Amino acid sequence: MEPENEIFADYVKGLRACLDELSGQDVEDIADIIFNAYKEGKQIFVLGNGGSATTACHFARDLQISTAVEGKPRVRTTSLTDNVALVTSLANDIDYSLIFKEQLIGQLNEGDVAIGITSSGNSPNILKAMEFARCQGAVIIGLIGFGGGKLQELTHKSVVLSSQDYGPVEDTHLVLAHLITYLVRDRIARD
Repeated sequence: MEPENEIFADYVKGLRACLDELSGQDVEDIADIIFNAYKEGKQIFVLGNGGSATTACHFARDLQISTAVEGKPRVRTTSLTDNVALVTSLANDIDYSLIFKEQLIGQLNEGDVAIGITSSGNSPNILKAMEFARCQGAVIIGLIGFGGGKLQELTHKSVVLSSQDYGPVEDTHLVLAHLITYLVRDRIARD
């Protein structure tokens, strides 16, 4: 087998393994958490670093726009990764490990939902934000790889992939974001 074909085959095999680990019940549970928060007028905050930052941005957009049903309120969703001026000033002026927690201060309320997307589950800035959010009475959701890391211990509900490969883990997190969005939209439409 040519080296390029081996890379392709290995990647697809790793992606399939991640997808095979998914539990429909876990995904339904997360959709229920988001839908219940929506019905109570709560906010959803989504955060992640690197590739997971782009997934957080994409997921927040989908929860706000792709769940829209005419005549019904929108899901109130914010990605904490989007404001480059804010993120970089917090990193420069305060501390990179506080870039998400600082954004939650004064914005997050009891009953809101915080969704951390991370391959390792050990990013200090995500952990500090989630610790703060949990102390404020938020519901904590994790989309995690690498066996869960420290974030898994802070969550009320999480999907944990065992893969140690960033690519398939990040791809699967985006699949989860889309699945959850579809399920939340269905719940809003039927409500």
